[in-house]
Amino acid sequence: MHALLVTLLVIVSIALIIVVLLQSGKSAGLSGAISGGAEQLFGKQKARGMDLILQRITIVLSVLFFVLTLLVTYFKL
Repeated sequence: MHALLVTLLVIVSIALIIVVLLQSGKSAGLSGAISGGAEQLFGKQKARGMDLILQRITIVLSVLFFVLTLLVTYFKL
C-alpha cells in the first residue's frame, strides 16, 4: 500500500510541476509583483479559456498532493 501511495505521489508531483509551468505569468517585473498580487487577490483579472482550465487542474492536483502526502505519512507509521 505504501509503495502505491508513493508512486501516486510522485506522479501527482510531476503533473503539478508541469501544470504550474504551463501557466502564463500575470505580472512583468518588480512593479507587477507589487501591484499584480493585489489585482489577483481582489479578482480584477478573471481567468479565461486555457488559464481557467490550468488553474482548476492546479487546485485539484494540489489538494490531491496534500491528501497523498498525509496518507503516505500515516501508512509509514
